[in-house]
Amino acid sequence: MQVVVRSGDSLWYYSQLFNVPLPLIIQSNPTISPSQLSIGQSIQIPGYEMQSYRVQQNDTLWQIATKQNISIDALVRANPNINPNNLQIGQLILVPYRVTNIVVTDPSNYTYDKMLRDINRLINIYPFIQKNTIGQSVLGKDLIELQISSGSKQVHINGSFHANEWITTPVIMRFLNQYALSLTNNQAIRGLYMLPYFVQTMLSAVPMVNPDGVDLVIEGSSVAGGFESEVLAINNNNTDFSNWKANIRGVDLNNQYPAKWEVEAARKPISPAPRDFPGYQPLTEPEAVAMAELTGNRNFRRMNALHTQGEVIYWGYEGLEPPEAETIVSEYARVSGYNPIRFIDSYAGFKDWFIMVYRRPGYTVELGTGVNPLPISQFNEIYEETLGILLANLYM
Repeated sequence: MQVVVRSGDSLWYYSQLFNVPLPLIIQSNPTISPSQLSIGQSIQIPGYEMQSYRVQQNDTLWQIATKQNISIDALVRANPNINPNNLQIGQLILVPYRVTNIVVTDPSNYTYDKMLRDINRLINIYPFIQKNTIGQSVLGKDLIELQISSGSKQVHINGSFHANEWITTPVIMRFLNQYALSLTNNQAIRGLYMLPYFVQTMLSAVPMVNPDGVDLVIEGSSVAGGFESEVLAINNNNTDFSNWKANIRGVDLNNQYPAKWEVEAARKPISPAPRDFPGYQPLTEPEAVAMAELTGNRNFRRMNALHTQGEVIYWGYEGLEPPEAETIVSEYARVSGYNPIRFIDSYAGFKDWFIMVYRRPGYTVELGTGVNPLPISQFNEIYEETLGILLANLYM
């Protein structure tokens, strides 16, 4: 929501007027100097949307403000050209409306376009969420990172490395929504107030690493563009792509990293396949490269890759993980009920590479139980189990 600066205004005043923490307003207006506001300047206020209201007979600004449960000053700043002493019947004015409910409400069939719509809605309400494009998929879809806060401690989460594990994307999107909602409404999540973590921790999230594959699983070969004949051939002309894990070129993105890649290559498919083909060499796929470059450009203290299924947390690689990795995974296990597993006979994953290169804690978190793709009926249960891990990622 935008308001217009009047004489004597400050970001601190807006914080008091709209009951929104000052750090959120500052982060929502990154190009504006808090000490040098100009009359007529537009300021973004997070946590609000504008609603239209038509002036009725005998309305006054005070009556409208009282009816809408906001202050007269808030109305005035939302309507800079209004004459409070000369309201006209039928006149359209804008009323600031505080958002108090989750807006990421439908996790079913969570395609790339559905994610984009939710991202745009979140950024409109919570402009302190920064959207970055970190690369493009094979089919040219933007690979999107969402960043909350500019705190010095950087942590990262991602989802949908594997196409038929797309339920991990709405889990991340729902969490970002709940996190932002709690910040603007000063609400606790499981007894934790989020503002201190916002101030100290920058959260990086790539909700959908493999958008081409996700859309293929959900919508079928018609969305594969120039790769339609190839994906049908790879899938033995079966039009059911529900078991597809790879990207649109039949490369498993979580087998693409130079962490004993050659071991995986020797025992996995040797040509494009719905799953497990590691590519003809490491880091050939733009989605895998984008994630590696993002990591190299940042200073992530830890990372969590969300997958399905098994309710386990893989946290080791060749003994290269630092000592604090075990402390962190113990907390993840406590708050989720998931079983921590240090070593597994699997290599070339993003988590493996992250630990090997950066010697920092990295985790592959396998959400839910059953057969992929997990039924959306499990979403609420999975989200509640995962929520503790996502919160711990902020406070640890």
